[in-house]
Amino acid sequence: MARKLEGKIAVVTGGTSGIGLATARQFAEEGAQVFVTGRREAELSSAVAAIGPNATGIRADSASLADLDRLYARVKVEAGRIDVLFANAGGGSFMPLGSITEEQVDDTFSRNVKGVLFTVQKALPLLVDGASVILAGSTRPAPARPASASMVRPRPRSVPSPAIGSST
Repeated sequence: MARKLEGKIAVVTGGTSGIGLATARQFAEEGAQVFVTGRREAELSSAVAAIGPNATGIRADSASLADLDRLYARVKVEAGRIDVLFANAGGGSFMPLGSITEEQVDDTFSRNVKGVLFTVQKALPLLVDGASVILAGSTRPAPARPASASMVRPRPRSVPSPAIGSST
């Protein structure tokens, strides 16, 4: 039986656990050569072993432009192109609204906005015509805590409006 991704090159960021790891495994099972990234070497090594012989692990933080440059330089040398890009790296911390720090905001935006944007932008020269770019994002439900951002809800207000046809 023909495998859907036979001969294809895939890059999966944040591929050491969860959705990223499951996706990298599926891509490899479908025949793709998979370049998988993670920030921690031990988890990256475990992921590569779990994915199998079609996997190459590259330690990279998607919020670091230098790491992304290193990732794509290696993909260029070893594969020459990208057929599938699965931008999955992200994360952050959940804190009560009154406890959130500037550093936490910077970290969350770096991983979830800056990281995704530059993951795709820096891949552009290697993406083949017809390449698939998949932006993954998820969050797990957490119970609301008093004074947390999840507790902030807009309150509808009614503003009196002049009657139709009124001169005021």
